[in-house]
Amino acid sequence: MVDQVNELAGKVAIVTGSARNIGRATAEELARAGAAVVVNAVQAKDLCEEVAEGIRAAGGKAIPVMADVTDPDAVRAMAEAAIREFGGIDILVANAANRSNTPFESLTWETWKRTIDISIHGAFHLAKAVVPAMKARGGGCIIGVGGMSSLRGSPGRSHVMAGKMGLNAFIRGLAIDLAKYDIRANQVVVGTFDTNLENNPSSAKDNVKKVEGIPLGRLGKPQDMANLIRFVVGPGAAYITGQTIHSNGGAYLNL
Repeated sequence: MVDQVNELAGKVAIVTGSARNIGRATAEELARAGAAVVVNAVQAKDLCEEVAEGIRAAGGKAIPVMADVTDPDAVRAMAEAAIREFGGIDILVANAANRSNTPFESLTWETWKRTIDISIHGAFHLAKAVVPAMKARGGGCIIGVGGMSSLRGSPGRSHVMAGKMGLNAFIRGLAIDLAKYDIRANQVVVGTFDTNLENNPSSAKDNVKKVEGIPLGRLGKPQDMANLIRFVVGPGAAYITGQTIHSNGGAYLNL
């Protein structure tokens, strides 16, 4: 039986896109589990610093690192900062994404490319940067954060769906290639969650309509995904790799 109190003590985690919403909740939850955390964003410096300061104020360890995951040099620098500050890297949560809604007719090459760059190329850069450190520590865990729309389909999301399905395939490939180093890789999939998206704010009316398709009768909360990620990167999930794990209140069943 695994002790779920400070079960990540001594571990070091990088959580991309962790200035707000699911990324923030995940960074805070991993810190509560005992991990030292690199809080990351590409632009929201104030929020990034706020999250790190909050973790430290609660007795945890955290540093904010600004980096664009599509820039391999910036990603390497972030990994180096984690190693320099905390001694290594054990956990990567690839959460950064472009989650905009854009109908195909309005979809530009720039938006398409940026979305793919973040979800797929960004995950590649991150894995390349952290895997050597994980191997040196005798293992690790990589998490890709996907979305239910990439599996069920959703209007205006063709670019996001392509990016997240590419990430899903990449994660499975990592699970196979890195198992010999005791590095696990899994995809967690977000259902319909109550989050604040800068480009797509939801109204109360929209949320009521979304809840109608969820058997558990509520929108997901960032903490729901943070709880799942804490489990999957922890010792209780030591035999879980190459999997796609959903948190959606049963919505995926309600086709």
